[in-house]
Amino acid sequence: MSEVYEAGHQEVTERTEKTSIRYAGFWMRFWAYTVDLIIVFCVNGIVLMPYRLITGGDEFEVGFWTVAVIISTIVLYAYFVVMTKYLQQTLGKRIFGLKVIRQDRMPLRWSDLIFREVVGRFFHRVLGFTNLLYIVVAFNPEKQGVHDMIGDTYVIHDA
Repeated sequence: MSEVYEAGHQEVTERTEKTSIRYAGFWMRFWAYTVDLIIVFCVNGIVLMPYRLITGGDEFEVGFWTVAVIISTIVLYAYFVVMTKYLQQTLGKRIFGLKVIRQDRMPLRWSDLIFREVVGRFFHRVLGFTNLLYIVVAFNPEKQGVHDMIGDTYVIHDA
């Protein structure tokens, strides 16, 4: 009898937990991401200024990319991965009251964030037309983008 009660109680708890979560929609996430890009742009300006002073503004190429592009990309991905790992949110998400959680509600792992932020976002950046896939957030019932699905994460309102 107690097993039936525990199973039923667990089911009710899971249902209540799911209904109390408010998934962040497209526009909230869009504005948070826009703020994050402005922050990364500013940080890149600060990081790249000494490099440009040392090189006299000359661009050095490494394969298909310049050193400045490589540094900028590292700053971009490091910002999203590190902020999300330690705070569950970037500064843009914090301003708009959003945070990233795993689907199973366990603490975010480095592997989750590598897949979400690096693999997922790299996919969007490399193929320009895939930026249109961000619109998936607007139509998905749990407001997941493709990068969220890759990383098994949700973006929710932090209330």
